[in-house]
Amino acid sequence: MALVTREMRPDDYDAALALWRSSPGVQLAGGDTRDGIRGFLERNPGHSFVACEGDRLVAVALCGHDGRRGYLHHLAVADEHRERGVGRSLVERCLAELRRAGIAKCHVFVARENKEALAFWGAVGWILRDDLEMLSFVLGDDSPPE
Repeated sequence: MALVTREMRPDDYDAALALWRSSPGVQLAGGDTRDGIRGFLERNPGHSFVACEGDRLVAVALCGHDGRRGYLHHLAVADEHRERGVGRSLVERCLAELRRAGIAKCHVFVARENKEALAFWGAVGWILRDDLEMLSFVLGDDSPPE
């Protein structure tokens, strides 16, 4: 069965959450609730994508921007669809939409211990930066969705 890539919709949430939870290295937080993802998609229309095989969601990439820089979050591909170019295809679609929006640079956050993800991002042309450290400030409950 052929894969179909399309824009992510709020009703993809349950399937995306299941895929994220089954994907080692994907770290979920408070912003990843159903309402959080719905709000993200509403603020960033046309930038996040899924790949489906029939009715089954097999890959997802959240993408958005702040008007200046783009951000990719939670790229995940089902195990049996890895190493087939599915992740690369979703990333390319996200980047094309960022370019169309006039965004010149995109960032992705990867946990240091996630060697598989670091290898993927390096293989598709992303550069590991060693000149920055990330700091966060928690404004409210940031616990992962249940």
